[in-house]
Amino acid sequence: MTPRKEEKKQSAVPELQERVVYINRVSKVVKGGRRFGLTALVVVGDGEGHVGVGMGKSQEVPIAIKKGIEDAKKNMFEVPMNEDRTLPHDIMGEFGAGRVYLKPAAPGTGIIAGGPVRALLELAGFKNVFGKSLGSSNAMNIVKAAAEGLKELSAPTEVAERRNMTVGQIYGWSEKKEA
Repeated sequence: MTPRKEEKKQSAVPELQERVVYINRVSKVVKGGRRFGLTALVVVGDGEGHVGVGMGKSQEVPIAIKKGIEDAKKNMFEVPMNEDRTLPHDIMGEFGAGRVYLKPAAPGTGIIAGGPVRALLELAGFKNVFGKSLGSSNAMNIVKAAAEGLKELSAPTEVAERRNMTVGQIYGWSEKKEA
């Protein structure tokens, strides 16, 4: 491949941001004693509606983080968002015992959510969202619950097509505001 083709290929892919959400030390009891390992929960996103969650395990922190980043890149998904960088509608995400309620917020509110969910929402590109963690306080379950909720979101255009309506009719706008 020529250098120009490599440059084009790299510029076409948006720059992904990575954030380590949680590092946990785990142990396995064997005949000789305890074997310690580490798990790293990582979130990657481009800030434009693409985000992924991954987990890596290793004996050392940098290797666990690297594996988590690779896993997150494999598990990326797209999230619909409004023009004002908020959710199209309320959503409840569930994973295991973790439940996360996400709600759109007015412009200028910012992201009001707990640490693990905040990282996911920021890297997805949201600016105005309320988030409430219900149930489990385990970071892994909370992040995966928030990701499941985001996967269930549907864009206003998709809903309008399903209902044979316009986006303005769904939101209750008058015909004058739509034009």
